[in-house]
Amino acid sequence: MTDTTPAPSRRTMLCCGAALAAGGAAVAVTGCGSSDTDSADSATGATAAPATATLVTVGAVADVPVGGGKVYREAKIVITQPTAGEYKAFSAKCTHAGCVVDEIKDGTVNCPCHYSKFALADGSVKGGPAPSPLPAYQVALKDGAFQVTK
Repeated sequence: MTDTTPAPSRRTMLCCGAALAAGGAAVAVTGCGSSDTDSADSATGATAAPATATLVTVGAVADVPVGGGKVYREAKIVITQPTAGEYKAFSAKCTHAGCVVDEIKDGTVNCPCHYSKFALADGSVKGGPAPSPLPAYQVALKDGAFQVTK
């Protein structure tokens, strides 16, 4: 007896192969994705609020010049004063590779590892490879010192 079913065409084989490859890639990429419990929002780079906030007291108001700021390395906090009496607090961890920023110069907060630069006023990226702004913290003054809620 002779088989009367024609062999699949080259086009059919290529289409089926491409569909299988795309399905396999989708499964592989899904396995690399983040879960709902991750603390970082992949679209914005924003860090989810911790279950309990931590209050940290750092430095003195006199330590932060107008148009500048100060890095508190051990607390991993940067306090800036973009304009007189306006204080901002940010994470001191660079959003590129996690290095601690080390200086404030020429109106930017600077990372020593790959030279990312962040704005004093809002922590936005001004240069370098950092993918997102420095996360902002709440800051208040109490008895001449900064109280930062992380």
